[in-house]
Amino acid sequence: MCRTSPRSGRMGRPRNADADTAILEATRAALVDLGWSKLTMGDVAARAGVAKTTLYRRWAGKSELVVDAVAVLFDELRLPDRGSLAADAEGVVLQFAALLERPETRTALMAVVAESTRDEALRARIRHAIVDRQKRLVLEGRRRAQARGELPYEEDESAAARTADLIFDVVAGAVVHRSLVSAEPVDTEWARGFVTLLLGGLAAAAATSPPRSETNSRGHTW
Repeated sequence: MCRTSPRSGRMGRPRNADADTAILEATRAALVDLGWSKLTMGDVAARAGVAKTTLYRRWAGKSELVVDAVAVLFDELRLPDRGSLAADAEGVVLQFAALLERPETRTALMAVVAESTRDEALRARIRHAIVDRQKRLVLEGRRRAQARGELPYEEDESAAARTADLIFDVVAGAVVHRSLVSAEPVDTEWARGFVTLLLGGLAAAAATSPPRSETNSRGHTW
């Protein structure tokens, strides 16, 4: 499992994994109870049972801390092997939606996203710690589908990377909007319809793409 490494490159005493876990759990709990505006590093330290200096050795401030507290939750996501690309995608969509239903995930994610609209450094940290890391699910799904013979192998790596980014944006955007903005359920029926639409769109795009001689690509990707 991929984990955050807050303030990587800093010298000092070795990290304590148990303390980090307690701090990140305390951060999420404090966010649910207090909200972003009232949350302080002192609140988190008191809940985690550590000195405030311990937090500042690891994180420069609460923005970094909250992003890492959210990131470890998203690291729990796994792409299930259900025998087909469509079934795998449906499974991870449902898993993602279930994660967003948890109060600590919902509160923390919405808080950092809202705050990032005024903080470019925070936005970059969200991209690095959450978005870029979770693109692994798209890449894993593509590799698995290629091994099954469901998708061709791409020769144009840059085109494949752009499509993977687009797929991630579509999936994340749709599920977050459905769960957190519209407050509608992401159930099996919705997930199945969404995946059908997504894969159908990819197939249509591949069918209408320019010949391989122009694109150096074999078709769509997952």
